[in-house]
Amino acid sequence: MSILWVRHDSSSVNVNNPPMSDDTFPDVLWGRRPAPILFKPLEAFLASSFGSWCLRKLRRLDRQLLDRSNGRYTVLGPTGVPLLLLTTTGKVSGQRRQTPLTYQREGSRLFIIGSNFGQAMHPAWSSNLMADPKAWVAIGGSEIPVLATPLADAEHKRVSMMFADYLPTAYRSYTGRTDREMRIFALTRR
Repeated sequence: MSILWVRHDSSSVNVNNPPMSDDTFPDVLWGRRPAPILFKPLEAFLASSFGSWCLRKLRRLDRQLLDRSNGRYTVLGPTGVPLLLLTTTGKVSGQRRQTPLTYQREGSRLFIIGSNFGQAMHPAWSSNLMADPKAWVAIGGSEIPVLATPLADAEHKRVSMMFADYLPTAYRSYTGRTDREMRIFALTRR
């Protein structure tokens, strides 16, 4: 039995052989983004304090599922939200640490944002990347070595708006809960 992924352009591709060149990432999603009538209430719930708490509690299970499926499946099901499993090296422990994250894509780069559900502290994975920018992403059934570059100034603002446009309710809620500037990283293949 072959599992199908839905690409951003809505055509189907076989997950066992996702399209990819040497400098890009697999272009895959699990499912389609629900219609606004369904997606907006779901996003509003996940953006709420209680919804964020629930999502943080599901992350351990999601991390295990993403790890075992090499970035193919998520606990949240076929929501059409692009997810990857980021593996960093712990800056204190030196151990591999995995975190499921939503991402945005532009050409041969992926962008991830350290929203941490709007909590006061930066997420640990972002501190790990600041200490060691070499990491891995599991996406579309492949584990890919990446190099993370923190964004600043105009590019930080531009990519921040990409996240705000994609998930407006969640982004507004997360930025409203904290005064810190959320770290954003560009991921490129290494």
